[in-house]
Amino acid sequence: MATKRKPSRSSDTDDMRPEYDFSGGIRGKYAARYREGTNVVLLEPDVAAAFKDAASVNKALRAILEAVPPRPTRKRHTA
Repeated sequence: MATKRKPSRSSDTDDMRPEYDFSGGIRGKYAARYREGTNVVLLEPDVAAAFKDAASVNKALRAILEAVPPRPTRKRHTA
């Protein structure tokens, strides 16, 4: 039975640019949030230009949600 070995890291194969400094980084800072799930939405450039930040996008979407009647929820079938 063969054991798995980690690939060796040498300075010869290090392609990290010197201007990248992760010394102040925190490992796994967003790991729990990522495990909960993500919902990233990409806006077209013309739409994105109308908003200055994420808060203004959320404010506009909440206003639309208040104006539109809620959709009936569907029951999910479990196996």
